Amino acid sequence: MYKKRRGPLPVRLLPLAFTVLCGYLFMTLINCQVAISSKQQELASVQTQLTAQLTENAELSSTLEQGDDAIIERYAREQGYAKPNERVFVDISGK
Repeated sequence: MYKKRRGPLPVRLLPLAFTVLCGYLFMTLINCQVAISSKQQELASVQTQLTAQLTENAELSSTLEQGDDAIIERYAREQGYAKPNERVFVDISGK
């Protein structure tokens, strides 16, 4: 009698190979989603830092435009000095 020719893989191994491939693709998808989430959080953090830096740059630019007296006054205020008879309020809320 004639022998049946089998393909390159026995028929019983095809479902197993398909299952392993699907599992690999699923795990790769999960890893990619975790990486995307992490990068989105990092982007949000960097955008917050950028906004704060742009605000500070705008304040410094306006101080520079006002002249040397404004620069000296700003530095003195940062060091805790105040004008005579001036009340200084300190925000202790930590925000």
